[in-house]
Amino acid sequence: MSEIFIGLMSGTSADAIDAVAVDFSAANGLALVAPHSHPLSKNLRERISDISSGASDRLDDIKRLEVDLSIEFSRCAQEIINALNEQPVAIGCHGQTVRHRPELGFTVQLADGATIAQNTRTATVVDFRSADIALGGQGAPLAPAFHSEFFSSSEEDRAVVNIGGIANVTLLSKDGTVTGFDSGPGNTLMDRWIQLHQDNRWDHNGDWARTGLVDEELLLPLQQDRYFSRKPPKSTGLEYFNLDWLNAFLKGNEKPCDVQAALCTLTAHTVVDAILEFLPEVKKIYLCGGGAQNTRLKELIQSQIDRAEVSTTDALGADPKWVEAIAFAWLARQRISLQTANLPEVTGATKRAILGSVYLP
Repeated sequence: MSEIFIGLMSGTSADAIDAVAVDFSAANGLALVAPHSHPLSKNLRERISDISSGASDRLDDIKRLEVDLSIEFSRCAQEIINALNEQPVAIGCHGQTVRHRPELGFTVQLADGATIAQNTRTATVVDFRSADIALGGQGAPLAPAFHSEFFSSSEEDRAVVNIGGIANVTLLSKDGTVTGFDSGPGNTLMDRWIQLHQDNRWDHNGDWARTGLVDEELLLPLQQDRYFSRKPPKSTGLEYFNLDWLNAFLKGNEKPCDVQAALCTLTAHTVVDAILEFLPEVKKIYLCGGGAQNTRLKELIQSQIDRAEVSTTDALGADPKWVEAIAFAWLARQRISLQTANLPEVTGATKRAILGSVYLP
């Protein structure tokens, strides 16, 4: 019987759909098959940005975008299916987050499971976060359950840090205790700032940040934002950490490269502070997500925590680019198997729950 599941992930950067097929019958528990990145068009990226920011969030606009995105999810999944020797069991699609408001009892990830299932002739699982929120949880982060399953150690304390638009940390104690939460901005502020000042969508390797000087008069108030001192469970999104948030701290006479340097340092500091507060004896820190490719950010994290070795999930046998997509393949497997997938100690939900809605072709 097939144990192949497809995971589709489109993060807050909204630049592409990351897709993988994962064989969970492999000797080490999982084997990555046919990874694929499916770029999103400029039109889709702009519509996602407009709806995420609230600039254009009429219901007609939202649902039209959901249909168009779901067609792209379908195309991406079909390209993976075409590369396989057997039919996958199911697709797990995270969808595109356009609003995350757990304090109001909802979160919105655009993905029409019916469209994807019918277009690919494959069972599709979507809407992974709502059940946790209905139980009083944050609905995020969901990856810690996956990280705990495949990356934990009984011999040392480990941290897995996913740096997408938002950074989230998973703290894996050697005694089996798991903690996880969004530490704050990951790439989003750096991405938005470089897009504002240069013809680049992201700061490759942190090269632009490296040219700037960190202004402590800017960095200190950024670090003192109330979100960073809140106790978990907690999650956040682009509704909070955006250019409006940043502009409230700027005087207007800063050199753009100095602001970029401060933003890169902010992400590094808040990640390290989060780890040390809750897992002070950490020995290994593994980075994944787009931020794992930012060498300047990795250097800054390492410089702030000399007691631990900072590397990427490559060291654990998982390419950092694909870890989130792999996680949603695993979440789909949990749903199809009627197994719980949230961790109440992470999200704050009142109990463990089976996550996701299933659509059949």
